Amino acid sequence: MQTLEIPGGGAMPALGLGTWHMGESAGRRASEVAAVRAAIDMGYRLIDTAEMYGEGGAEEVVGQAVAEALRAGDVKREELFIVSKVYPHNASRRGTPAACSRSLSRLGLDHIDLYLLHWRGEHPLAETCDAMRALVDTGRIRHWGVSNFDVDDMEELEATDGGCAANQIYFSVGERGAEFSLLPWQRERGMPLMAYSPIDQGALAADVALGKLAQQLGVTTAQLALAWVISRPGVVAIPKAVRENHLRENIAAADLVLSAETLAEIDRLHPPPRRKRPLAMI
Repeated sequence: MQTLEIPGGGAMPALGLGTWHMGESAGRRASEVAAVRAAIDMGYRLIDTAEMYGEGGAEEVVGQAVAEALRAGDVKREELFIVSKVYPHNASRRGTPAACSRSLSRLGLDHIDLYLLHWRGEHPLAETCDAMRALVDTGRIRHWGVSNFDVDDMEELEATDGGCAANQIYFSVGERGAEFSLLPWQRERGMPLMAYSPIDQGALAADVALGKLAQQLGVTTAQLALAWVISRPGVVAIPKAVRENHLRENIAAADLVLSAETLAEIDRLHPPPRRKRPLAMI
């Protein structure tokens, strides 16, 4: 699996597993744990979650699956890259470490590899940065970053603190707005952009024109859309999947190499932005 370097040292895989909407139903708990276990068995090493997902339920799902995999000897903790996020209303100087402690308890871990501010909220960025740095200093997190930050937010953050390791946003073939200014800004600083909903929550699988191109290449439409995201320099993709066939298709997409002709055709079908657009959010 290809990896991307992180500011401050270390690296993260170019493809991971998203867990949005997991942990919302007790009836789905066993199947969701099984899905995360299966993902680890297939070679997924990056797992993304948040305290918001299922109000902590997704973190519990991830925690159970990781614990089972570690006990079985299927993976070592240092091989995994676990990402979680703090609610904006919890991201004060005191609230951030408290929220992190709750997340660590639900995950059953002694540290989180990357801890993100989920989106901007009421607390000053300086306070959140101070709290994040303190968490790094105490070893409870390895890196910290943000989510749903546009260029102006990132510039303000950079003026406040230079320790941000990543920014996670909505980015896909169908939503390319970040390519105009945000992605170039992050590339200049060697800061990975993490793409959530990289298949437009599955909607791109029904894109007829993209489907014809995928058929010519012998892959699924979703695989082509996902491979395109991963092919963008400096971009990590974290699609959510529960079904085994989707998990296998997604991880196989990480090995696809798209030709210049294929990339040009995708640009024709879904043109890159020609002007600045508001950052998309889901």
